[in-house]
Amino acid sequence: MTELLQQVRVIDPISETDQVADVLIADGEIQAVTAHISDISADTQIRDCRGLVLGPGLVDLYSHSSEPGFEERETLLSFLQAAAAGGFTRVSLLPDTSPPIDNPALVVQLHKGRDGEMRGMREMRQMREVSLSPLLPPSPAPLLNIWGAITLDIAGKQMTELADLAAAGIVGFTDGKPLENLALVQRVLEYLQPLGKPVAFWPCDRQLASNGVMREGADALRFGLPPIPTSSETTAIATLLELVAATNTPVHIMRVSTARSVELIATAKAANLPITASTTWMHLLLDTKAIKSYNTSLHLDPPLGNPSDLAALRAGVRAGIVDAIAIDHAPYTYEEKVQAFAEAPPGAIGLELALPLLWQYLVETGEFTALELWRALSTKPAECLGQKVSEISPQQKAELTLFDPQQNWKVEKKNLYTLSSNTPWLGQQLQGRVIQTWC
Repeated sequence: MTELLQQVRVIDPISETDQVADVLIADGEIQAVTAHISDISADTQIRDCRGLVLGPGLVDLYSHSSEPGFEERETLLSFLQAAAAGGFTRVSLLPDTSPPIDNPALVVQLHKGRDGEMRGMREMRQMREVSLSPLLPPSPAPLLNIWGAITLDIAGKQMTELADLAAAGIVGFTDGKPLENLALVQRVLEYLQPLGKPVAFWPCDRQLASNGVMREGADALRFGLPPIPTSSETTAIATLLELVAATNTPVHIMRVSTARSVELIATAKAANLPITASTTWMHLLLDTKAIKSYNTSLHLDPPLGNPSDLAALRAGVRAGIVDAIAIDHAPYTYEEKVQAFAEAPPGAIGLELALPLLWQYLVETGEFTALELWRALSTKPAECLGQKVSEISPQQKAELTLFDPQQNWKVEKKNLYTLSSNTPWLGQQLQGRVIQTWC
């Protein structure tokens, strides 16, 4: 099939270009990107894309799917559909499923499951087209990256068979939770060097965090919620950086959430330590003041930062100190979230909401350029995974996301592909929605 996207705004972080052009796509490959294209075949599908944005497919560094184990929260199919609807052409599954992804057999099973869900997505798209539903999932299904667990049963005491997992096709290693055994962390860094796979850690000292549920500060006192000190994150980051310096093993630092953490990472990068870092999309949009609603979808781990943390994270992403924006999609059922703030499990959905909200509150306000945001959601996450995203140019494969920054829609359960609706934006009108992906 041949498609002509006329006068679309092309955002390409690889070539550092932001321009309006015609883009010709045929059989999954970009044929031409130029000011005007008139020489086309008779069967070319022509789309007027004035006002629309075309960029490389978005890449999510880490998110939770609840299959296997908690399919009432999310299935692999709904996870992939939500990712596609949010503009993601690659998603990365954390290993905290039940059972956890700590053996090669489960990796193979999930990859086979993804192939089956691709057929399911095509069938569902056909059904929705027949019923004229306004929600058509962009197709095809995203590439599924799978993180392998570092420790058996994610218990933090014994390493998995790292080499066997690497051979099974995982994208890298993480537990997605703090590892308290520092001797084990050092051994992992030493053992992983010859495997050439990324390793990601979430630095957090659980003893310092204790039973806290929001970042320490004036708002925690005002709202009467147990505080989590900044030091619970920064001391763990400082310790991890020392281990990286000792082993020289490249490491990705997940879920950066404080201003002091950004400073530590900047210093480490200036010293040429082999590290990358990410924060989550909600930590770039909201701070502790939002918790006055006591909406349990604002109970996150790590918690939302104070206003100074928010400002530092935004500046860190723009400067490249914080390399990438992760979604950390964490679905929970209504029953699980309808509890007291401190008792509800931490986490919120985000695959379908991140791009519209980040665009609306960062790009439309002028705080970020379109290139800066798209880079942090596409090319940089791919680099953190040891992958590449192609330039939007002729003879390149079409891995693209088409986004309408002006489309209005309401966040309701019936308008979401994820099975869960734990988000503070539930019931609100948003501006901006993904129209299609090529993958």
